[in-house]
Amino acid sequence: MKSITVFCGSSFGTDDIFKEQAFLLGQTLAQQRIQLIYGGADAGLMGAVADGALSEGGKATGVLPHFLQSKEIAHKNLTELIIVETMHERKTKMNDLCDGVIVLPGGYGTLEEFFEMITWAQLGLHKKPIGILNIDGFYDDLIRLVQTMVNKGFLKQVNRDMLLISGSVDELLEKMRNYQAPSVGKWISKDKI
Repeated sequence: MKSITVFCGSSFGTDDIFKEQAFLLGQTLAQQRIQLIYGGADAGLMGAVADGALSEGGKATGVLPHFLQSKEIAHKNLTELIIVETMHERKTKMNDLCDGVIVLPGGYGTLEEFFEMITWAQLGLHKKPIGILNIDGFYDDLIRLVQTMVNKGFLKQVNRDMLLISGSVDELLEKMRNYQAPSVGKWISKDKI
């Protein structure tokens, strides 16, 4: 993996561990010569992950919609800042630039970005590893919900297994390096309905 897109919150949340782990992720990516691709802002966990990468001499590329740039939230010290027109164009560009995706704590926007990336993988539009850095159990309830989707017949286990989860930066990156996309398609044949 030469580049990883990180989706995360534009706030720090209530616990210092979120900021600490975001910074550590950025540092670790830089130390392993993995370029950071992220939303381009200097706020919250987004700023922390970029600061972590830059503190170790790493490359950090931000992808920011024009309307957010006008609010002056862009990180000033990035290796590169790419300005796009729409939020959808932002996700598409971030996907195009990366070899994998990591999700940190965040709100609606982070979940929307995560679900679009995992859906694209489920549909076979890409074969990139997608990981959740489950800091302090932040995503435990979501992980249970995804398993409920499997148990209730709305998601195949093979598609659930596409989601890589760890509370450790190093362990998550190792899982991502070893990831192999499933060969089973999403669609159920008519004879199985």
